[in-house]
Amino acid sequence: MSAFETGSRFPDPDRAFRLLIEARRGLSVQQAAELDARLVLLLANHIGDEDVLGAAIAAAKAAMPKG
Repeated sequence: MSAFETGSRFPDPDRAFRLLIEARRGLSVQQAAELDARLVLLLANHIGDEDVLGAAIAAAKAAMPKG
């Protein structure tokens, strides 16, 4: 697998974002969290590269607000 990419690779990033938002519509907070967890696991499996997964985790943590 190539290096970890942080820029959008979607032809229409807004549409991709809407797909994620619409998937959660009508779900409870707990159901939405469960969907998110399942989606993360499916995408992590699809990536199949522990180095890239580790880089994604680090990038996500670094982007979180400090608190």
